[in-house]
Amino acid sequence: MKAKKVVVLGGGTGMSTLLKGLKQYPLDITAIVSVCDDGKSTGILRKEFNTPAVGDIRRVLISLSETEPLFEELLNYRFNTNSQLNGHPVGNLLLTAMTNITGNMSDGIEALSKVLNLRGKVLPLTEYNVTLMGLMEDGTIVEGEHNITKFNKKIENVYYKETPVANPDAIKAITDADLIVLSMGSLFTSIIPNLICPNIVKAIDKSKANVLYACNIMTQPGESDDFKLSDHVNLLNSYLGEKKLSTVIANKGTISEEMMRIYETLEQKDPVIIDEENINEDTVLITDDLVEVVDKTLRHNVIKLAYHIFSTFYR
Repeated sequence: MKAKKVVVLGGGTGMSTLLKGLKQYPLDITAIVSVCDDGKSTGILRKEFNTPAVGDIRRVLISLSETEPLFEELLNYRFNTNSQLNGHPVGNLLLTAMTNITGNMSDGIEALSKVLNLRGKVLPLTEYNVTLMGLMEDGTIVEGEHNITKFNKKIENVYYKETPVANPDAIKAITDADLIVLSMGSLFTSIIPNLICPNIVKAIDKSKANVLYACNIMTQPGESDDFKLSDHVNLLNSYLGEKKLSTVIANKGTISEEMMRIYETLEQKDPVIIDEENINEDTVLITDDLVEVVDKTLRHNVIKLAYHIFSTFYR
């Protein structure tokens, strides 16, 4: 039987986490990654070489890779030095180099994908160096994803400084998809940046695929303060076109008191409450104990999450 085509849109840690589980299933996976990050190593490389952000691309490549663990360690290795290499992960430098060698990021990613033995395809949302802008609740306009995330105000809306030109391969992948997944992650700075490309939303509407959302376990200061599950769903639906979320997966597992204290005190984050009564009855809601602790950090259980995504084809 021909593998179902699953397109995942997102960025950041949430997307790479989801893909680690999803690659265990017989699926034809395409990851479309937002490329507006401008912090740390990625920001320096963007400014110097005028390329899209490479950091989230690196994480996604590693998550879909089937190479030796040592190679993953190599790509994530950050130089600790007094020179200009300080803080740069090896993978970011390789991606930037391959982008320059091949002439564009998609070809650079494809070249590296062969070395990494990927269980899927990775595409940048756009081949261009785009700048994310944030409109805050108090009317302040903030330029750059890094500045938006650290700005101590609630985000009202995001948009691009430039007119975003979506990657044609991303458009085709969405149009041909059997399922479109919006991964967990920062709503305004990882997920929605994919949905403010008009051609991406048009492609979603044109596709025969349903749209699934894997909801975050915790809220995020500035992006989803006090958000319940329905708030996440309603916000994403407001950025989608005619086709809205058809399936939502959410965590109903218990978080220990110790982890609750850590997240409330240090990160000002709270568990996302499932308010099923406020979810549209046309939206399929899947809940399970999806939470686990990895290196003292709350994470989705990637195998359980991937199982629920895969099982939507057989419901």
